[in-house]
Amino acid sequence: MSTPTTDTPELLWSPEDDAWETSELGAFARAVATTHGIDIGGYDDLWTWSVEHIDAFWEAVVEHFDVVFHTPPSQVRSGTQMPDVSWFTDATLNYAEHALRRDDDHTAIVARSQTRDERRVTYAELRDQVARAAAGLRRLGVGHGDRVAAYLPNIPETIVAFLATASIGAVWSSCAPEFGVTSVIDRLEQIAPKVLLTVDGYRYGDRAIDRSEEVAAIRDALPGLQHTVLLGYLDPGTEAIPDVTTWQELTAEAGELAFEPVAFDHPLYILFSSGTTGIPKAIVHGHGGITIEHLKMVGLHHDLGPDDAFFWFTTTGWMMWNFLVSGLLVGATVVLFDGDPGNPDLDTLWQLADDTGITLFGVSAPFLMSCRKQGMTPGDDFDLSALAQIGSTGAPLPPEGFDWVYDDVKDDVLLASVSGGTDMCTAFVGASPVTPVYEGEISCRCLGARVEAYDEDGSPVIGARGELVITAPMPSMPVGFWGDDDGSRYRHAYFDMFPGVWRHGDWIRITERGTCVITGRSDATLNRGGVRMGTSEFYRAVEDLDEVANALVIHLEDDGGGPGTLLLFVVLREGHDLDDGLRSRITNRIRSDLSPRHVPDELHAVPDVPRTLSGKKLEVPVKKLFAGAELDDVASEGALANPESLGAFRRLAQRT
Repeated sequence: MSTPTTDTPELLWSPEDDAWETSELGAFARAVATTHGIDIGGYDDLWTWSVEHIDAFWEAVVEHFDVVFHTPPSQVRSGTQMPDVSWFTDATLNYAEHALRRDDDHTAIVARSQTRDERRVTYAELRDQVARAAAGLRRLGVGHGDRVAAYLPNIPETIVAFLATASIGAVWSSCAPEFGVTSVIDRLEQIAPKVLLTVDGYRYGDRAIDRSEEVAAIRDALPGLQHTVLLGYLDPGTEAIPDVTTWQELTAEAGELAFEPVAFDHPLYILFSSGTTGIPKAIVHGHGGITIEHLKMVGLHHDLGPDDAFFWFTTTGWMMWNFLVSGLLVGATVVLFDGDPGNPDLDTLWQLADDTGITLFGVSAPFLMSCRKQGMTPGDDFDLSALAQIGSTGAPLPPEGFDWVYDDVKDDVLLASVSGGTDMCTAFVGASPVTPVYEGEISCRCLGARVEAYDEDGSPVIGARGELVITAPMPSMPVGFWGDDDGSRYRHAYFDMFPGVWRHGDWIRITERGTCVITGRSDATLNRGGVRMGTSEFYRAVEDLDEVANALVIHLEDDGGGPGTLLLFVVLREGHDLDDGLRSRITNRIRSDLSPRHVPDELHAVPDVPRTLSGKKLEVPVKKLFAGAELDDVASEGALANPESLGAFRRLAQRT
């Protein structure tokens, strides 16, 4: 493991003096202190209590947010060792009921699209549309436990369909329409949906993308599919897809807004792992676990409420869409964007923040770094007076990204760098309104998430990098994997390395101050001469060079115990070549910023770095390619944002 680190980075943001009095998290802490007769002097005290008294903590979350149980629980938790734990035994509730508590003319959804004009939906209108869609689904024969699948973009109709599905106790799953046919079939075949909701196509920037052929192929591959519901999105009058129920027909009849009480662990939705290699894991999340986990995160950690506008750039194929929708749980306005965030340029999303008064602006770390590299100054160019938080996820945000936010966006904004996963549909480490922000560090471990760093012996370490593990159960841990009746795949995915402990697959360093640094996937570690390094540290050094737009690094181990081979691939900015001068600058930067041992053995220029649809680099599949695997075996084309990028890596692998 790495050597313990004691240096304190620059303090970039501190909570206001009255943050404990004005934030929802502070109100929660005071209620806990009163109810349980304990002293809570700060966030660390509250976090410690939350992970040492987990039953009391989650019961307090339920009480604080007035979670509606149709049947009250007989106990908070049964079982002690993961994964054999269940929550709120015998309780019944419904996620959609909590998302639709508000019934007024306040805006529930603002939707900006490159396909059609902006749409706004009030809470009263949303309730009516959900009732109509639920009535339509019932007419199609959808009932308790049936699966409803969506091939829909990030638009209001998708939220309506999801909440309608949840309200009647059916099970939701969505794929973004940019997913390829194979990728969609790999997912939906596993869950056998009764109904497919789809669009005919969409616009991405200036390009019109027709999906009628893809929809036909998907329908043919799902023999159990009984109905297709078509939303004419690219062409409202389209008849390109036959034998469908139109969205207008689905929602034509008014219905009573009713919520079927379901068990706490009744499936709410099925999310899928990236599926870059093999069949994606079909991860089942329950109504209760998602409701209380997202209330905790959205309401306490992000301090959102009825007066906030919540945005995160996402598609419907990424868990951040599910998280974004949960802004409705606290009565906030959720802001949607469908299209190319770089069209006509990277100002697009910042203009959206200006136009809609976004208070929490969530994007990926690569987006922020791209804005920085282009020399953008959103704080000067846009009215961001409403902006209170900037969220960053998808990849570790390096210290330079933190500095850019505070120098060029807003100096009094809370930068919420967060990390979690599809596996729990939440963040394990993040920010809060009462914890400071230090350069390059995630502010805290989230309440109720007993995150630790384990060394090779399975012992917790502070100040040194270790495996990110969770050593106490959480309600939003998956109900299981769809079709995994004996739970063996689920156990293998998370609990094989440390029995009874969730291993997530990331490297993490937890500081003495309780902050955290994620340094990349533990299965993509660079280990040269006993010096282990996360890939994020490598990218920070290389991508800071003006000539380098992107990079990917892999380490091929030597079975004989030698140093192995380190390969670095760079995407160069227009007008630059990988000549001897640039090669020297890259290797010198690595030597000085990282270590001489991590100077690459081979350095190659490539047109693009392969990425998943949620923007993550494909380090492990590329590593397998260079280890001799076939291209079709290392990555599913439909799961990639840019599958053509793998061609250059295959050609290089064949030459080595």
